[in-house]
Amino acid sequence: MTLRESPCGCRAGAPTNAPEGTSGDTVPRACTDRSHRSRAWAELLRLPALFSVPGDALAGAAATSVPPNSRTLLAIASSLCLYEAGMALNDWADRDVDAVERPHRPLPSGRIRPAAAFTAACALTGAGLALAAGAGRPAIAVAAPLAATVWAYDLGLKHTPAGPVAMGAARGLDLLLGAAATSGSTRPALPSAALLGTHTLAVTTVSRQEAQGGSPLPPLAALATTALLTRLVTRHSARVAGGSGQPIDPGVTGGRRLSIVPGRTRGRGQATVSGRTRGRGQATVSGPAGPPAVLHQGQESGALLTTVLGAAYAATTARPYFHATLNPSPPLTQRAVGSGIRATIPLQAALTARSRGTVTALLIAALAPLGARFAKKVSVT
Repeated sequence: MTLRESPCGCRAGAPTNAPEGTSGDTVPRACTDRSHRSRAWAELLRLPALFSVPGDALAGAAATSVPPNSRTLLAIASSLCLYEAGMALNDWADRDVDAVERPHRPLPSGRIRPAAAFTAACALTGAGLALAAGAGRPAIAVAAPLAATVWAYDLGLKHTPAGPVAMGAARGLDLLLGAAATSGSTRPALPSAALLGTHTLAVTTVSRQEAQGGSPLPPLAALATTALLTRLVTRHSARVAGGSGQPIDPGVTGGRRLSIVPGRTRGRGQATVSGRTRGRGQATVSGPAGPPAVLHQGQESGALLTTVLGAAYAATTARPYFHATLNPSPPLTQRAVGSGIRATIPLQAALTARSRGTVTALLIAALAPLGARFAKKVSVT
């Protein structure tokens, strides 16, 4: 008997003297069914798109100048659950439309029952809210409207003019969830949430015509939006990298409040001032906060990383959006949408680097090649 490893890990076999016309190596039907079922759920949940989710919470945390903590991890887990709830609910709500436009999708093809998809959406929503509650009251205060926005989009707003706005709001709220869970405050993260939400709005607008094609205006507008967002994210960084960095604030350095006491330090996190000023509102800082040269060097490295990540964001979408503008056919439009989703990761990383989260930004950026690799196996659109 010849044995071999089946796709799901079972050892399958058949006699080597099997009848002519049959395979000497067979795979149990249960094994193939399990493999097909897993593939169907991966398509329904669009698993490669999950790589674009953790960066939301991490960018939100970076904007608050508070290092990521255990509550940040709970926010990430909550975001993943709510994101996948939206994916399952999306296909459940669109099952009749997909039966005409995308009969290969898991629900219209019969590989997953509609009731199972709806149950998964409910369970994932409940899990996401429970995880957010574990991160504290500020987190659940953001997660609840986020979940409501996801359900409202899938069940009613998707095919209305408010659809892209709702999707952009959901992505912005997801970033604020990370800020609320990490620090208890969302205010410092509002600018980053607005930039990320604008990007999502542009991608969603393009996606509305990915099944049948349409006008070149949405991808052209998305291309212009990408250029604007890249400029906004990297504008301050360009000034710092060019040698015109902001003066050191004698009251705040490295996200911590400092007490200025001439000639000595008063404790941890407080600075010593040499006694002479370099200009109105500027001071030479030394002590635990670090000398000015070190601080400026850190600013320059963070600015350079922000610029590089901003360029990566623009490069990810520029060509697909341009091609979809020239020819807004379904294949090119779908490619543009997929690129827009993947571009979310370098944008998150750029926003994090802009907030001085250099290490976290690099971790987020590392998710981009993983997402691109898995997107070759399962479509993100």
